[in-house]
Amino acid sequence: MSSEAPTGAAVPRAKRKPTILSRIVRRIIIWIYAWKGWKIEGGLPKHLKKYVIAGAPHTSNWDFVFFTGATEKEGVHPNFMGKHTLFQGIMRNFMFDMGGIPIDRTRRANAVEQVAEEFDKRNELALVIAVEGTRSSDGKWKSGFYNIARAAGVPIVPAYADNDTMTIGFGEPLIPTGNYGEDLLKLAEWFRSKLPDYERFKVLEQQARDIIAGKNDV
Repeated sequence: MSSEAPTGAAVPRAKRKPTILSRIVRRIIIWIYAWKGWKIEGGLPKHLKKYVIAGAPHTSNWDFVFFTGATEKEGVHPNFMGKHTLFQGIMRNFMFDMGGIPIDRTRRANAVEQVAEEFDKRNELALVIAVEGTRSSDGKWKSGFYNIARAAGVPIVPAYADNDTMTIGFGEPLIPTGNYGEDLLKLAEWFRSKLPDYERFKVLEQQARDIIAGKNDV
């Protein structure tokens, strides 16, 4: 095995100041979050240092801004996954400072394994994942967030955003049991308790029930 550091390795923040751009962008995000009047229901677990935040629904590019603002309000610097090519050149340190974790699709280790490695190396990591994958989702969730949490041995913290009431809410941590359908149903029931008439969450609940019934394995 080569002893060379991977090309996407971060320069430890303890050895340098965050970039000026990252400090400006973070301040702008926090200002926009406060200016819009968003509020938090529940809170992130104070006793946990590592977890996956399963965020839904994903309906706008503004989701990142408001989730980042809410987590900052909770005293947490969130992390996110990005293509390793975004962590090159002049953008490299900025992406790391903003919480980015580079995923190299050319590596033998897949994305789940790469993120699990990051969890293992760090003392703190709150990974935010838009669990629907894309804004055009019909409400069904991708299983990547669950596989990452299982591989890393960390809990899942559900989080929802209600644009009508400008509320971001966090639920109780869920320890993945390995029974994806049952665990997904628990998450779906929590999301539906917050927005019972939201169509995407109805789809999510049906997805979980179909998995439990053996009609769907993803």
